[in-house]
Order: sequence, then C-alpha cells, then structure tokens
Amino acid sequence: MGNAVKLEHDADLSFVERLRGGDATALEALMERYASRIYRLAHGITRNEADAEEVVQDVFLTLFRKIHTFEGRAALSSWLYRVSTNAALIKRRGQRLDREVSLEAHLPAFLSDGHRAGDRDSLLADWSHTPEAELLSAETRAILERAIDALPGRYRAVVVLRDVEGLSNEEVAEAVGESVACVKSRIHRARMALRERLTRALRSPQAAAVRAG
Repeated sequence: MGNAVKLEHDADLSFVERLRGGDATALEALMERYASRIYRLAHGITRNEADAEEVVQDVFLTLFRKIHTFEGRAALSSWLYRVSTNAALIKRRGQRLDREVSLEAHLPAFLSDGHRAGDRDSLLADWSHTPEAELLSAETRAILERAIDALPGRYRAVVVLRDVEGLSNEEVAEAVGESVACVKSRIHRARMALRERLTRALRSPQAAAVRAG
C-alpha cells in the first residue's frame, strides 16, 4: 500500500470511528471526500443528473445507518463504490431501457470462415493513425457517450469504474462483487464494443461527409 493510499485509508478509519460514535462532522467530512466521486460513478451508470444526485444521497444515508456493518477488511472507498454501483444499477433498471441493447449487438461480427464481417474501410481501420484531434472531437465524444449509454448496466459499471474512475481490476471486482477474472472479461468485451461502435460511426459516409465539410 502506497503512502498516499495508506494515509487515506487511515483517515477513513478515523472518520468511521467518529461516525460510529455519533459525530455528525465525520459524515460531512466523508461527504466532502467522496460525494463527487460517487456522483461521477452514478451519473456514468444512470446517465441522468437527478438519479445520480439521488444515488449520492442514498449512499450517504446508507453509510450513516449501516456504518456498524463496515468491518474494515476492505477500504471504505471500495465499500462506498459497491453501494453506489448497486444503487445506480437499481436506478437504471427503473428507467425505460429502449436504448439499451445486448452487448453482442455492439461487438464485431465474424463470418463462418473466421474473418471479420463488414466493409473494407471498417476492417482496415487503424486507430493508431487517427489524429488525436479527431479522437477528442465533440463528435467523437458524443458518439462514445451514446455507446457507453447503450451498454448493458453491468458492462457500463465496470467501464466507468475502470476507465473513468481509474480503479484497478481488483478494486473494480470488489466494487461490483465479482471475481477479477469476470471483471477483466467484462472490461475487455465492453471496450471491444465501444471500439466497434466508434469505428462504425466514424467510418460511416455521413460522418466522413461531416469531417470533410
């Protein structure tokens, strides 16, 4: 455990002990420390500002009510991420999911001979030669947002935790209650789906016309 991580862990345990003793300022300190992270995670999963704000409120209410169940074997941040992920997924399931489809719909298709299906431009797409400005353009970001939005909830959760929040595979596994192997598989498949969605969109005639114009 690095020094910075250990200091955060020790500070969290101190706040936990104070909260167990009824110190309301400890809850305020933990909210200041974690509210923005929880909101980011919740919004990444629900794609809705009001739902994300409700998740933040629900998580800290749960923390206040169930602090006695936190045993300290894992980091408090992992416990909070897990509660937040579950709460956000429940919110997401309560929405209309017309835009959410199976992951297979986003993955590359293959022919019976094992070769990729699709047009030649898509098959030969090489992201390493794509200008950085194009990859960071508003158009590309919008496509990526829609692609993440369309991922099934469990896949979207691991992408947000791993690629947005920067958690390790082990921390993501702890947060979602899955094995590390399962998390690695989901992240890999989700990234493949996002790459395929971007490739299809950016190689489409409409997108090419917009960039040329």
